[in-house]
Amino acid sequence: MNDFLKTLAPMLGTAIAGPFGGIAATFIAEKLGIPEKTVTAVTEALNSEKITPDQAAAIKLAELDFKKWCAENQLKKEQLTYDDRKSAREMQTANRALTPAILTWIVVALCMTFEGLMLFSQMPKPANDIVLGRVLGTLDSALMMVLAFWFGSSHQEQTKTEMLHQSTPIQS
Repeated sequence: MNDFLKTLAPMLGTAIAGPFGGIAATFIAEKLGIPEKTVTAVTEALNSEKITPDQAAAIKLAELDFKKWCAENQLKKEQLTYDDRKSAREMQTANRALTPAILTWIVVALCMTFEGLMLFSQMPKPANDIVLGRVLGTLDSALMMVLAFWFGSSHQEQTKTEMLHQSTPIQS
């Protein structure tokens, strides 16, 4: 079902298997007339019967509605990300907790160690390439989060922050 849905409606097919599954299921259920708007109900409905051309068209309409919903809610998503980072920085400023600093040094040390071992071809031979790639990818992601925590993120993030401030009504 998921491959069929990804072919017919790529965004919905991807979303239904991820964290936006419930939202994607709601869009599909509404267009197909499924009373229960859950991932399970939508999956069962799509697996239990042959999809008619009318149902395929309804799923395409659900895809368009879902794209529109995603575009409309992008600013809300950016606001949540901004608020999350802001609260983490405020916590650090107010408490001067040691945990973020300790975690930062651990992540930086591990990244530098692995990168150095790779640079000088000193990685142990039994290291599985897949495991090594996964470890390095995780460390790179952790390093980016550390940098974003301490220094903010990219210029693009600053632009988004300015947009959020302009879109937020001034409270008096």
